[in-house]
Amino acid sequence: MTAKEALALWLEHLAHERRASPRTLEAYGFAARRYIAFLEQHRGEAISLADLGGMTAGEVRAWLAHLRQGDRPLSPRSLSQALSAIRSFHGFLDRRLNTPNAAIALVRGPKVKPGAPRPVSEDQARGMLAEPGLDPDREDWEAARDEAVLTLLYGCGLRISEALSLKRSDAPFPESLRILGKGSKTRIVPVLPAVREATQAYLAEMPFALGPDEPLFRAKRGGPLSPRHVQATVQTLRGRLGLPPSATPHALRHSFATHLLGAGADLRSIQELLGHASLTTTQRYTQVDATALLSAYSKAHPHA
Repeated sequence: MTAKEALALWLEHLAHERRASPRTLEAYGFAARRYIAFLEQHRGEAISLADLGGMTAGEVRAWLAHLRQGDRPLSPRSLSQALSAIRSFHGFLDRRLNTPNAAIALVRGPKVKPGAPRPVSEDQARGMLAEPGLDPDREDWEAARDEAVLTLLYGCGLRISEALSLKRSDAPFPESLRILGKGSKTRIVPVLPAVREATQAYLAEMPFALGPDEPLFRAKRGGPLSPRHVQATVQTLRGRLGLPPSATPHALRHSFATHLLGAGADLRSIQELLGHASLTTTQRYTQVDATALLSAYSKAHPHA
């Protein structure tokens, strides 16, 4: 078996057994194809499955150095993601194709300093939620839909994928929702009255009859609403409201956590609400909150 045939089997495994998203498949496939192409150029010949099992740690490090120093050098974060893809590929070769490679475990990726979340302010969040209803070029039901989706992101701290995975049978929303998040982890999130009201307004205007298991949020022609539409909507809102590029749909989730923390919520509760596996991930919001606190202090204190 050639290395490229093994790669095709791995991508098929990711798509059908692991149910990886199209974006993940594209990123992992791109990294693995670059990896194989580099190794073939490095060795001067096509490589087989057996050759992949014999790759040395030095060859893998040489590939990383190539990515770091090429025409379009990758950032430390992108290098770390590429190495993660290759580790997953070799893990598949070990488990499914009986071709282990111990050398891959010896390679360490670059240190990546996690960036602090970039939330929007409370006033900016309110503006983003209200703005869809002020657009004269949108039909009333589309504006109500966009407002309902954005209200879910900010009011419940959901990811786009989590909001768009809700079914017609989930609405009207109860006082709490059971959300299936990353890693198939389930969490319970409270639903604020404002979230229920926004969703009910959307349902009252929506022109489509849906079955109980169909996605709740629909596109203009009746199909399921896509994450790309939500991203494009927020991009339009940024321009109209004069918001920075960091004001993305995911920034509303960051804002949910940051504003809760600023109001006195404890980290453990926020961790549960966001569905973070590690408290370390949630602790990033303390940095944001401290920055906002110091900024307010410097503006308000008479001796600042």
